[in-house]
Amino acid sequence: MDKINSENESTNAEEANMQLEAYKQLAEERLDQMKYLQADFDNYRKKFDKEKESIIKLANENLIKELIVILDDFESSVRLAENEKNKEGILLMQKKFFALLRKHGLNEIEALGKKFDPYFHDVLCKELSEHNGDEVIEEIQKGYVLGSKVIRPTKVKISEKNTQQGLKMNDIKE
Repeated sequence: MDKINSENESTNAEEANMQLEAYKQLAEERLDQMKYLQADFDNYRKKFDKEKESIIKLANENLIKELIVILDDFESSVRLAENEKNKEGILLMQKKFFALLRKHGLNEIEALGKKFDPYFHDVLCKELSEHNGDEVIEEIQKGYVLGSKVIRPTKVKISEKNTQQGLKMNDIKE
């Protein structure tokens, strides 16, 4: 009878060990599933945050594009102001307004005296001059960058090198 009891106990122990192994494997599978779900959730959250940031930037960009027109109006008003006090007041408002936009990442594109760059400049006309070829000689409308993105290129007049300077009139007629 002891032999039977010991066989039953050994069979019960083996069954218990097999069940324990099955539960361990099930627990590991569930842990792996939880890890994958956590990783998926983290990826979703990161993607959502990027999309939210992108939407905010786009909204800011559209608003700032519309506000740039007001900067243009300030410039026109300064040129057209008849008395000095009015001009000073308009300049003060323009500086404050631009400082506010600068806080949100807006900067002017420097163009005058620079070499033409199609990424930053739109050429409206060319003029024969003594300057280097393709040098910006006049800024017609200011351009702006928001962060590192050009939201309005500068409209410019560029120089065109006079290639016929050294020629005599007789050479041109022939």
